[in-house]
Amino acid sequence: MIIFDPWWNPAVEEQAIDRAYRIGQDKAVFVYRLVAAGTIEEKMDELKARKRALADSLFERDGQIASALTENDVKALFEV
Repeated sequence: MIIFDPWWNPAVEEQAIDRAYRIGQDKAVFVYRLVAAGTIEEKMDELKARKRALADSLFERDGQIASALTENDVKALFEV
């Protein structure tokens, strides 16, 4: 699977990738994201990575809250 045009919502990308696995594949599925340097898509990927890291840092593996949000964490959620 090759993703040429990334979505703003990473859940949509993950859903499309999961769908490729569920179509009855019995072989390995490889996902490649092609993003040109210096484009809006590159900035989108960086933003998604920062927001994903922030969301992942909020909870422990067992679902418990890891730590309180700092003021900078809250500001990062609203950055464009």
